[in-house]
Amino acid sequence: MSTPSMRQDASEVYRRYLSAVMLHGQAGARAVDLGATDLYALNILELTGPMSPGELGARSGLTTGPTTRLIDRLEEAGYVRRIPVPGDRRKVIVELVDKPADLDEILAPARRRIGEIIGEYSPEQREVLFDYFTRAADAYREAAEELRTP
Repeated sequence: MSTPSMRQDASEVYRRYLSAVMLHGQAGARAVDLGATDLYALNILELTGPMSPGELGARSGLTTGPTTRLIDRLEEAGYVRRIPVPGDRRKVIVELVDKPADLDEILAPARRRIGEIIGEYSPEQREVLFDYFTRAADAYREAAEELRTP
């Protein structure tokens, strides 16, 4: 359903944007010899900090087995480590140790281009954009949680 002030092709424009972001994420991951989910998990840990394997699995949308293999791959590559939880030998926390050395270089062209685009907006328009990004991220996380809850 759209309002008269909305573009007729708003859904298509937005879907193309999301597809381009996903494509860039996959290409960036391949460029540093990672899978897209691996790079996504590193981003989660960088933004959120150390967490349990279960929490990392929930935030990345993975079940227990794939989460374990993800952590194994990242640990073997030297990007994360498992830290024992004091007082409970069965529990660990996954902590970011490093990120791919050339990741910032790989992502720099897109970051520069997006920075140039955002820089063309007025301060007031940028506030609207960042408000949207913040609220849309929350909405997507909430919707993902609803999909996971039976």
